[in-house]
Amino acid sequence: MKDKIREVSREKQKLLFRIKRIRGQFAAVERALGAGDECADILMLLAAIRGGVNGLMAEILEDHIRLHMINPHQKMESPEELGEDLIGLVRAYLK
Repeated sequence: MKDKIREVSREKQKLLFRIKRIRGQFAAVERALGAGDECADILMLLAAIRGGVNGLMAEILEDHIRLHMINPHQKMESPEELGEDLIGLVRAYLK
């Protein structure tokens, strides 16, 4: 059980680090706009933010599936309910 708690804590730290990195990328965009940097440079910074957010969303989606959908200690829902839950998550992720 302690190993599971440590694993969750490590995963949480990874997610928090990702968020801090994304926050830093937003700060870089703010500085670039203030300095009057080229549009192409700002677009590259924004693309990096989009990639960071997509990676964060994918990580949380994966964790949700592992922890809440295929967790052996959780009461099993019907395959239809699990499928609908997963479809809803994927649709929200892809918007």
